[in-house]
Amino acid sequence: MRRLLTSIALVAFVVAGPGVGTAAAAPLPPSMAAVGDSITQAFDVCCWYGNHPADSWSTGGASWDGVYSHYERIRSGNPAVVAYNDSVSGAKMADAPGQASKAVSQRAQYVTILMGANDLCTSSTATMTSVDTFRAQLRQTLSTLHAGVPNAKIFVASIPNVYHLWELYRSDLVAQSVWAAAGICQSLLSLSNTSTQRDAVRTRNVAFNTVLAQECAAYVNCRFDQNAVFNYSFTKSQVSKLDYFHPSLSGQAALASITWSTSWWA
Repeated sequence: MRRLLTSIALVAFVVAGPGVGTAAAAPLPPSMAAVGDSITQAFDVCCWYGNHPADSWSTGGASWDGVYSHYERIRSGNPAVVAYNDSVSGAKMADAPGQASKAVSQRAQYVTILMGANDLCTSSTATMTSVDTFRAQLRQTLSTLHAGVPNAKIFVASIPNVYHLWELYRSDLVAQSVWAAAGICQSLLSLSNTSTQRDAVRTRNVAFNTVLAQECAAYVNCRFDQNAVFNYSFTKSQVSKLDYFHPSLSGQAALASITWSTSWWA
């Protein structure tokens, strides 16, 4: 009987893998910070134009919005957690090192990073950030965090598939008029663009996400979302009707859920 039980235990170990079901999860952090752009500021998410950080997928704390943010999920297990939203609408990866420095000064023990959409969405394909520059700026960001808060957990989200916006609204005259009037992501969404130009944005999107994965992998305390955000096929209802570009409330809710599923505490 003892031999039989030992054999069963061995089979269970081989099937489940070492540590599965027994390894302790990372402790919930006492503080967190968000590095990012208008997506993390929940810009134009609902109701009126502008930032709505209380509805952010990362650090939002509004109880009514249906967005179960990373902060709220952590707070359910650690009510004392403190959150800082250091993101800035319009920011590019060039701004990430400065935001990382703020997170260091706040002694954040968990940092989310969602940055790069504005490096793609520029006035034209010619003005998109180069891959090498993007890499150098991200590398500086991660180095700043590692040096300043070496034990902090870092989560890096992939950049959403901005080309999918074009797929959703390519025949929508209202969306196209808003894009043109506000000059939104003209590298991709300008009606005068060729299919070659739009493909160039999509290719750069993939290249940036590859950089995010590679640079994050250099640090044991950094976790990439394995392109979960990029691969998510968001719907029209998950896009703001104020600008036809940013996530709506349901879009922020989906973003929070998708990213949390690949986070440190999933």
